[in-house]
Parts: sequence; structure tokens; C-alpha cells
Amino acid sequence: MKLQDLVEQFVENVVAQNEAIFRGDAKTGNKHARKYGAAVDKLLAHGDAGRDALTVLLKHERMDVRVMAAAHLLRYRTAEAKAVLEEAAKGQGLVPFGAQQALKRWEEGTWALDPG
Repeated sequence: MKLQDLVEQFVENVVAQNEAIFRGDAKTGNKHARKYGAAVDKLLAHGDAGRDALTVLLKHERMDVRVMAAAHLLRYRTAEAKAVLEEAAKGQGLVPFGAQQALKRWEEGTWALDPG
């Protein structure tokens, strides 16, 4: 599977997860979380090429996609990822809360989404 296809799977499933959560459908949300998690795992298995493919999402039009990509790229693209998370964390709601939590875990040293 091409890296771009994995990036598209990531985007589709992050969006679908958030839409399911907003509808109150946790079961469907979890299904999509597993799918974008699998896409990220496959991207990371490609090393830095996979990480580079994911970095284009730091500028995605949707905040939820930007935040999820940034959360996974903190170790690899620290400054860029932190900037995305810090901007999103200023807001209210589920996605800004996720950004706040990613930053908190990073600062605590407990973040482990891409150990490298």
C-alpha cells in the first residue's frame, strides 16, 4: 500500500471517529480509532518516510486531523507538532482537550505514540 493511501486512511478514520463521537456512538468511534491506529502503525513501519508522509497533515483544513497527526509526530517534528497542538489547545471541546492532553503527556515525559 502506498504511503499516500495510508495517509488518506488516517484522515478518513480520524474524521469518522470524531463524527461518531459527536453522535454519541462510541462503538463506531472505537472502530475508526483502530483503523487510523493501524494506518499510523503502517506509516511508522516505513520509518522517516512514513513520518514525512504524515507531516502534510499538520496543515490539514480540519483541526481534528491536524491534532491527531501532531500528537503522533511530537518526537519527530517537535516544534511543528507542538505549535499545532498549542494553537488547538486554546479552544473548547473534545479536540482542543485532546491537544491539551497530548501536550501534558509530552511535558510529563509519558508520551509514547512514536517511540522511534
